[in-house]
Amino acid sequence: MHQLDQILSEVASYFPSADLPLVRRAYQFAAQAHDGQTRKSGDPYVTHPLAVAQIIAELKLDVASVCAGLLHDCVEDTSATVEQLSELFGKEVAFLVEGVTKLGKLPYSTREEQQAENFRKMLLAMARDIRVILVKLCDRLDNMRSLGHLPPEKQERIAAETMQIYAPLANRLGIQWIKIELEDLAFKYLHPGEYEQLATDVAKSRAERPSTSARSRS
Repeated sequence: MHQLDQILSEVASYFPSADLPLVRRAYQFAAQAHDGQTRKSGDPYVTHPLAVAQIIAELKLDVASVCAGLLHDCVEDTSATVEQLSELFGKEVAFLVEGVTKLGKLPYSTREEQQAENFRKMLLAMARDIRVILVKLCDRLDNMRSLGHLPPEKQERIAAETMQIYAPLANRLGIQWIKIELEDLAFKYLHPGEYEQLATDVAKSRAERPSTSARSRS
């Protein structure tokens, strides 16, 4: 519950009149719906929607978006329905969850840049509300952060899709920190050797800075 409290505190900081009880109820529903499900890491599945909602709150999105982040996998992965979500949390939240669910079912398998651009345009066109894309980006970011728990072939496929589709989408929407983190994470799995060398070089450079500074003072 500590992470939920952080999310509630974050939302209240930029939206003092936010319906925080609605967010709490969305979490409770998600926790019950995903009860017994686990991630590849072995963690309870509800840690994923919590992490997604945390990123959404960091973007300072509205309460409906935060609730959609908590509930975004319920229709696809549990017995919950869009109608049920609409009744419990309102049509706006249900609309966002349904939109994210539909985007997640779109197949993408080509590496050609023109096809990638067409796919990005299709995503934007299908998402009648830009918040659907934003929730999907937050979902992808948390999945990329935990990609190490998947088999190598899935890591490469998801990383390539992230580099070709989702990082450019984040860039197009002006969310540079998400774009940069998605690219960095994707690079790690698409070019592991180069990534390790780069990480080693950066660590070495940082380690040498204090001695360089000390020499300059002397």
